[in-house]
Amino acid sequence: MAGAGISTSAGIPDFRSPKTGLYANLKEFNLPYAEAIFAMDYFRENPKPFYTLAKELYPGQYSPTTTHFFIKLLESKGLLRRHYTQNIDCLERLAGISHERIVEAHGSFHTAHCIDEACSKEHSREWVKIKIADGETPRCTECGSLVKPDITFFGEALPSRFYELREDDFASCDLLIVMGTSLLVTPFAPQIDEVKANVPRLLINREKAGELTDPNLGFKFDREHLS
Repeated sequence: MAGAGISTSAGIPDFRSPKTGLYANLKEFNLPYAEAIFAMDYFRENPKPFYTLAKELYPGQYSPTTTHFFIKLLESKGLLRRHYTQNIDCLERLAGISHERIVEAHGSFHTAHCIDEACSKEHSREWVKIKIADGETPRCTECGSLVKPDITFFGEALPSRFYELREDDFASCDLLIVMGTSLLVTPFAPQIDEVKANVPRLLINREKAGELTDPNLGFKFDREHLS
């Protein structure tokens, strides 16, 4: 399981760091609140802030990190059951991790669709990228509605692939590695508790995350051995 922390060394900011995170640097957009940039209601009303941000984040400007290649190495050695990522940057794909092994729990820039549910026409990543690069608002070539990369916004359901695979994957897991995530967003975060009780769980993070919230949920850190 991975979050934005595995991509920060590529130059992509994480979301929640107090001074350097994405949410802390959105003042220029005059948003009603930071998370509005990923809220469907606000996007329909004012898509420009999201598309401006998307121009900076679009795949092709950043390269995979050592961590991404470590995950690819696990796959190459036959040790990777699945890689669940909160990231939308597609760096796992650029590192060569096969689509079959990736679950992009919060979607990604890889595909895009018309937001009108009656239409939902798919548009290519390159077509959307060109529109955004030219400062245009991507609109459906079929019905004229907004076109949005298939990133999961607040108020949207996670991709079906997440729900289809998670039960078997976590039940079959013999080592859970959690990297670069604050574990604050559901339903992604609670998956750390879906492995069997005897399965080791390894957290690789700058700060503690997913700390015990009740006797049966979360990580239980040995405080005596934390510096």
